[in-house]
Amino acid sequence: MALIACGAIAQPCAEVIARRGWPVDVHPLPPLLHNRPDQIAGEVRATALRLAARYEQVVVGYADCGTYGALDAVCDELGLARLPGLHCYDVYAGAPRLAQFFDDQPGTYLLTDFLARSFTRTVIQELGLDRHPELRDTYFGHYTRMVWLAQEPDDELRALAAQAAASIGLPLTVVETGHDGLERALAGLVAGHS
Repeated sequence: MALIACGAIAQPCAEVIARRGWPVDVHPLPPLLHNRPDQIAGEVRATALRLAARYEQVVVGYADCGTYGALDAVCDELGLARLPGLHCYDVYAGAPRLAQFFDDQPGTYLLTDFLARSFTRTVIQELGLDRHPELRDTYFGHYTRMVWLAQEPDDELRALAAQAAASIGLPLTVVETGHDGLERALAGLVAGHS
């Protein structure tokens, strides 16, 4: 079985798969596709077609991820299953918990371990804030807090998450999620399609 995984969650997916001993090969796509969600469905489609020649089963390690149904259309066309939810945040924290975060503070910016590690590159540099810090309010003026969905919190990641929040002027809230949600979602993909 092949898992086409978002590059932002490919490593934890591979760790879960290895620990569980599942016969699944992880094929990551670039995490920066999240900055161009209109390209995710096309990349998944092309990769799935390429992998179909080598694997009996191909599944998709993406939630909708801002494709507004385009990824579901590809999955329907090719008979692929994908992770549940709108975003990987749903997979890590659960959709009801996320809904509560947004009910409490609609201006909540979500952070994962991957995003904490790569924030300077994937957000600050990609949005041009390193060159044009005056754009901070344009991008983040309506946010009121950053919630880090911490999968494997340690001192280094805590420092990086705090730095990410400070770099866009938001207070940080830490919510430890672990990988349980991801593991359950992957188990559903693997068990349902192996």
